[in-house]
Amino acid sequence: MSPHDRLQVARDAYGAYVSGDRSVLEQALTDDFTFYSPPDPGIDRAAYFERCWPNSETIAAFDFKRLVESGDEVLVTYESTKTDGRRFRNTEVLTFEGDKIRKVEVYFGWDVE
Repeated sequence: MSPHDRLQVARDAYGAYVSGDRSVLEQALTDDFTFYSPPDPGIDRAAYFERCWPNSETIAAFDFKRLVESGDEVLVTYESTKTDGRRFRNTEVLTFEGDKIRKVEVYFGWDVE
């Protein structure tokens, strides 16, 4: 898979949160997808959609600061604007298996003024 394709899959996955189109994200993730963040260390696909997908109702936009492919990973740093106007910054590592995202590691904690 070319770097452009994986970068586009990553963009589309984040875009699903803005559009509210869960089917886009479902198609981008492997069946054995695993999600890691401090409050959710190693949850499976079903738990991810249960715990994380509801956040799509509060996301208005993503502004990508870094989007880099390295091997089977895409490194993403973004600033997101919530529907209430608040902003935050995260860095995430997306690990791919072929053309789908198999694992996401989230590093967060930045509020943006």
